[in-house]
Amino acid sequence: MQLARDNELSNYLIAPDPTAVRLTRSVSGVDHTGAEVAINVVEERPLTIFLNRQEIVTAMTIGDYPAYLALGFLRNQGMLRPDEEITGLDYDEELETVVVRTKRATDYEDKMQRKTRTSGCAVGTVFGDMMEGLAEVSLPETSVRTSDLYALAAKINRTPSLYLEAGAIHGTVLCQGDRPLVYMEDVGRHNAVDKIAGWMLSEGVGAEDKVLYTTGRLTSEMVIKTAMMGIPVLASRSGFTAWGVEIAQQVNLTLIGRMRGQRFTCLAGEGRLIRDADPASVADEPRKSGRKGAKD
Repeated sequence: MQLARDNELSNYLIAPDPTAVRLTRSVSGVDHTGAEVAINVVEERPLTIFLNRQEIVTAMTIGDYPAYLALGFLRNQGMLRPDEEITGLDYDEELETVVVRTKRATDYEDKMQRKTRTSGCAVGTVFGDMMEGLAEVSLPETSVRTSDLYALAAKINRTPSLYLEAGAIHGTVLCQGDRPLVYMEDVGRHNAVDKIAGWMLSEGVGAEDKVLYTTGRLTSEMVIKTAMMGIPVLASRSGFTAWGVEIAQQVNLTLIGRMRGQRFTCLAGEGRLIRDADPASVADEPRKSGRKGAKD
């Protein structure tokens, strides 16, 4: 696979930086022949998120964009309202903490007693009443062209990333039309999507005409977070879980998986698709591709 050139990456507002020193570490070992090898492995760091004076969660993360991760996590858990007035956002690298301050007094002690450990790697937490918010979700009927989906997959899969550099990581990309906008990576797919949500909240970016692309499985958690963000389309190279599909059908989210080369499968929200590209005109991907869907 030929990686994208610098001019092809210029459309990204945020792109991965696989050369960032803090995100990987060189580790020595031996290979199957006994020969000495040195490879880069992804770092994991704890990040504790506070909302005002209350400690909410400690997440394991690669450590980039901590403010976006904190904002996105709190927003996706329903702890920050859409019109929330945020009065402060402080990150202490030494203490590995982010404190989000709001004008409104907050107390989520009861909510935090009910939580679910999620199925992703670098296990995440979903607090108990998150499903209840889905009843109020109304996703826009924004159409999505299959030509744009094919173009997005080709661009994203050729983007230099930590995944290609060191593996053991997930990517999530916010897209508009055929343009990938913001590409976040982390050891857990839940962190990667929360960073996207935090960036959107911080920058005041709307969701109605966006597509979310992920390298990970399309689980219930990923579907819930995408729906709560108001994004109508979620796509992945990887496969589905039954509950993820059921929830997507419930909220009418367009759910596309196993997207490789000219092939994909849509299990919910098919009505948004405009099939303006002949699959036969799209270069297919070899069954043994260098970039595979993440398996966690």
